[in-house]
Formats: sequence, C-alpha cells, structure tokens
Amino acid sequence: MHFNFIPIPPSVMEKSRVYELKSRLDWGEPALTIVDVRSHDEFIQGHILGAVNMPLGELVDRAARSLEPVRDIYVYSDTDEEASEAAAKLREAGYMNVSEVQGGLPAWKAYQYPTESGAMFVA
Repeated sequence: MHFNFIPIPPSVMEKSRVYELKSRLDWGEPALTIVDVRSHDEFIQGHILGAVNMPLGELVDRAARSLEPVRDIYVYSDTDEEASEAAAKLREAGYMNVSEVQGGLPAWKAYQYPTESGAMFVA
C-alpha cells in the first residue's frame, strides 16, 4: 500500500525561534503575517524581510483594519518583553494564532537571515 501525504507546516506556537519562522517562510506557506512592533523610525532602519510595521501603541487598531482573527501572526521587536506584550494585546483582541518571535530582530540578524530597510507601513 502506498500513501501520498502532503506535508503541512506545524501549527503556530505561543513562542517561536527565528529559525522556526525562517523554516515556515522557506516552506512557502503564504498564510502568515510578520509584524514588527517597533517604532516606524526603527523599522525603516531595518526589519525582517516581508514584515509590516504596526508600532505597539497602534497595534490592535491597525491589526483590526488589516488582519483576519484566524491569520497566523508572528510578532517581534528588539526585546522579548515587547514582543510578549504585543502578543498579549493581539490575543486579548481575539487573534487566535499569535507567536512571539524569541530574540526578535537581533536573533534574526545573528542567523544572517534576510532583512530590508525602508517603509512597509500598514495604515
């Protein structure tokens, strides 16, 4: 007997390592959003390739305008504390699949994963 299984990526965990997010991106799974909760100025200086900027103070309002509650969302900052606060706000607002990217941008850069600079601002 021969089975053809279609592999699927793992479900979103409450906390993710940068290599887990990178693996998910390499998988080609489009149904996720990477949210950078740092300030707009910090975001423009450099961010994870493909991330959108939703500063922490405006996060829930911006997410409500552009993200579905069932969307897989990976949030990061420069600190785990800020990413944790952002994830908590999103969960409280009804987002079900939110993961805090541990180590944030510094860890992403340490692995030499792709970054970009410039604006990708979600109104």
